[in-house]
Amino acid sequence: MNRTTRTMRLFPLLAAVSLAAAGCTSSKATGPSTKTADPNAGKAEALQPISNTAKARFEDALKAFDTQKKAKAIDYPSLERKFQSALEADGNLAEADYNLGVLAERQGKLTEARNHYKTALTKKPSLRQASENLAVMEQNAGNVAGAVALYQEVLQRYPDDAQSRARLAEIFRQQGDHTKAMDLTRAALMRDPQSTTALKVMIRSYLDRKQLAMAKLVALRGVKLDAADPELHHAVGLILLQEGDVDDARLSFKKALEVREDYVPSHVELAQLALAAENYPAAEQHLRRILQADGKNAAAHLDLGVAYKGMGQFDKAMQEYDEAEKLDPELAAVNLNRAIILHKVKDAPERASELYRKYIAMAGGEVALPAEAPVFALLREVEVIVNAKREAKFAEEQAKQMEELQKQQQAQMQAAEKAAGAANPPATAATPASGTGPAPQVAPASGNTPPAP
Repeated sequence: MNRTTRTMRLFPLLAAVSLAAAGCTSSKATGPSTKTADPNAGKAEALQPISNTAKARFEDALKAFDTQKKAKAIDYPSLERKFQSALEADGNLAEADYNLGVLAERQGKLTEARNHYKTALTKKPSLRQASENLAVMEQNAGNVAGAVALYQEVLQRYPDDAQSRARLAEIFRQQGDHTKAMDLTRAALMRDPQSTTALKVMIRSYLDRKQLAMAKLVALRGVKLDAADPELHHAVGLILLQEGDVDDARLSFKKALEVREDYVPSHVELAQLALAAENYPAAEQHLRRILQADGKNAAAHLDLGVAYKGMGQFDKAMQEYDEAEKLDPELAAVNLNRAIILHKVKDAPERASELYRKYIAMAGGEVALPAEAPVFALLREVEVIVNAKREAKFAEEQAKQMEELQKQQQAQMQAAEKAAGAANPPATAATPASGTGPAPQVAPASGNTPPAP
């Protein structure tokens, strides 16, 4: 599913005079928007002025955020406490609820973010940025119908709103209706020529249709309008990547991270480029940032395993493959990468062969993979090893059997010889027991017997 991204910025305050009447300015979460007033909302909200204590605490929270942003070290818990403190001073400060929603969403706490946005809208229905953020969240969750309904609701209240038109354009782009998407982006730009949201939809539409020159032209225009938007630098990187300019693409992705270090899409692209260049330590760094934002990202765990394998940390690699499989049992590449380690490192060719075959099956079978896919060569290689080991084992077993047979034969021969010796002892001269028998006589040479005495 295509995810709709946006630059989420905290809601700032207007001058103190304006605050006394209505609170805060309209949001710039997705870039400047047309400030179309809602008469009914304005009258209702003017009846609930914000206390000076709440205003001071709110401003303090914003200053803390700006300081942390410049230091590139966002302390979300401390910021949440500061905005919560502003709410405790005055529960009507809808903008504090909105900013708490932004902070929660940046940390991946989507349910909490939704609740804050809805609370902000309850307190201040004219806070249309909260409606837009809710719509984007519904869109990213796959509830396109719910997102469209929210965008249309905003347009009913604010017929000239550019942002909602741009968001609707993105939905049509994702559905493949580029004509409708471009019509809506142009309509949005007519109402707000500086709508970077509309420009980004236009860039993606041109990229989808391989119109790289037009995409680059719009992207450079967007960067001039808002150089602090990481999505625009990222878009330039994607265009350069499609043009084959890997080095400059890498620089654009890094520029996006300079603007916002936790911008996940650029970490993803840089991780892939690092893996392709076999720069495994760099890949590990980007993949860890991705998992910091989304610990249940199975593909990131798989790629981290590949990085560990490249660095020779095979046990860590196997752990990451196990984690990836737990998160997504249908991720076929887990079997391929695990098999390679078992084949090349762990001397377990039989198990490796099973996993190679499992990968092929999960990938759609042999017909679904190109004939030159590496897995086929790996499978043939491991099968040779399996057969060689099988033959060696058979020969070893045969040798052991022959040795055992020889031992048995020798034992039988020795036993037979011993039995034969016991039954037939060697012959010897017998001596009379009493010793009284006549003494043997010696015959003379003549043969005559001598006379008795």
